[in-house]
Amino acid sequence: MVDTNTGIERGTVPVARLRDLVSGRVLVPGDADYEQARTVYLGGMDQQPAVIVRPAGAEDVARVVTLAREAGLPLAVKGGGHSMFCLDDGGIVLDISSLRDLEIDPGTRTAWAGAGLNAGQYTEAAAEHGLVTGFGDTGSVGIGGITVGGGIGYLVRKHGLTVDDLLAAEVVTADGRLRRVDAEHEPDLFWAIRGGGGNFGVVTRLKFRLHELGTVTGGLLLLPATPEVVAGFVEAAERAPEELSTIANVMPSPPLPFVPEELHGTPVVLAVLVYAGEGEAAEAALAPFRALDTPIADMIQAMPYPGVYPPEEDLHPVAAARSLFTDSFGLDDAKLVLERIASSSAAMPAVQVRVLGGAMARVPADATAFAHRDRKILVNVAAMYQNPDEAELHTRWADELAAALQKGVPGVYVNFLADDSEARIREAYPAGTWERLRALKRAWDPTNLFRRNSNIPPADEPR
Repeated sequence: MVDTNTGIERGTVPVARLRDLVSGRVLVPGDADYEQARTVYLGGMDQQPAVIVRPAGAEDVARVVTLAREAGLPLAVKGGGHSMFCLDDGGIVLDISSLRDLEIDPGTRTAWAGAGLNAGQYTEAAAEHGLVTGFGDTGSVGIGGITVGGGIGYLVRKHGLTVDDLLAAEVVTADGRLRRVDAEHEPDLFWAIRGGGGNFGVVTRLKFRLHELGTVTGGLLLLPATPEVVAGFVEAAERAPEELSTIANVMPSPPLPFVPEELHGTPVVLAVLVYAGEGEAAEAALAPFRALDTPIADMIQAMPYPGVYPPEEDLHPVAAARSLFTDSFGLDDAKLVLERIASSSAAMPAVQVRVLGGAMARVPADATAFAHRDRKILVNVAAMYQNPDEAELHTRWADELAAALQKGVPGVYVNFLADDSEARIREAYPAGTWERLRALKRAWDPTNLFRRNSNIPPADEPR
């Protein structure tokens, strides 16, 4: 059926029309770079979009959004990094990794950044001025995607979430308009994009607050994993000063070159610790972790902040993964984790524990759409595997362990939802936040154009 207003057959991707409309690249199957453009961080994703658009600017984004809406075409947004919900068979993909402009103002300690930059690129540029913004725990994550979900990384206890340093954004909404949003301009939309994910539009640029931080003390600490060490690590992280953020991965030891061969496959705590500073205060904060047991490896050192993002291998892991918030993690939890890891047949089972609190917890719960300010611990359960036939087995393992650790109290970080997104999206938001988001979705995207994500459906029309 041809739309009489646009002349476009509904449901059919008009490639020639797109090429006329946009200044950026329009890729279809068979074009150079198409295969690379549809490759994502996670393995096991093989959808074939009809077209992938790499926009030259926000104007291109607006034209693509308008065309997709008018033609009734599925639209997905691929960010500059991990992007779990960015492909759609037969649809249009907006690949915003092409939007990488960056303007840093050291005087005001602010930066305007293209949403397609990744955290490593932004962090390296900011570090030239002795400044930082906190993102996640890998340099390859795209700043647009991590920001609209919240942003939990190595500065979360010192400076809060990434959204706590978001001062403004430019967003193309479902009507095809480019809007500047901040505390004074469209404040409800600004509230929604700070935790509501990609449900409200395509973020093209972001304005961040920067903090002075030249040197941090951090790196890898590898400890043998016993229940006492695992529980003791969590307890030490809870007592640590806010300058210290930690990530503890409980897992069989990988065959790392600095690990004795006889320890390969034995349970370890592979931890990354980052203290925002150096000197005696840093060493005092790190001492309790080193005292838990004789380290297998201790690579903690003073370094410029970009050093927290080491080079990454070009891997595309396939994993059954579940995330949850919990408010306690004690000796019994540590015993359970070690037992379940030992029972797993996955190539690499792991449980990651991040202690939160600090600056993140001091922001009022209703200040942003990310509302889990009071949750104390973020846990990720993952089983990486190679044989697709084993997906159900490893997913069940992850589901059961996650449920046991969550202790019946719901809560999940929206950026870590995956194939469980539809079933668990309500857990990402308390009831009041959820209803406000649904009402704003109805106002800004009533037809749910932006639905290829952890989707928040528009509220029902009032009767």
